[in-house]
Amino acid sequence: MINISFVRTADLKRAASITFDNMRVYYQQFAPEWDVSKVFEVTLELENYDILFQQQVVGVMRLQFNDDFCVLRDLQIIDSAKNKGIGSASLNEAKRRALNANLNTLTLRVFKSSPAVALYKRSGFVIQSEDERIFNMIAKIS
Repeated sequence: MINISFVRTADLKRAASITFDNMRVYYQQFAPEWDVSKVFEVTLELENYDILFQQQVVGVMRLQFNDDFCVLRDLQIIDSAKNKGIGSASLNEAKRRALNANLNTLTLRVFKSSPAVALYKRSGFVIQSEDERIFNMIAKIS
């Protein structure tokens, strides 16, 4: 049995480091002024969850709730924990939390070049709009 759980992030600086490490290639290309402290600042007002796999923190998920929909602001999993079903389980948890807030739409933004695009499509997300770098994706949930 896969042992995955989600707990409120106690160490927001560690969570920011996970995000920065995972996103480093995108930050270098598109936002070279970003660093760990900037990631930390912009995530303070979000709902931050540590993703635990076999009682070890292997990633972070961040949600933002609006009146009409829930935004998956961030989903980061460390390299050594990828391809174990953790991403899919995290998306299911995000959908569950959105439904618990009486919302039936989950949205996200993802770099077009990200390997996560395939995961999102498999999980029911469709491209709502795009620009030269980003897909804006949406999933209806019930």
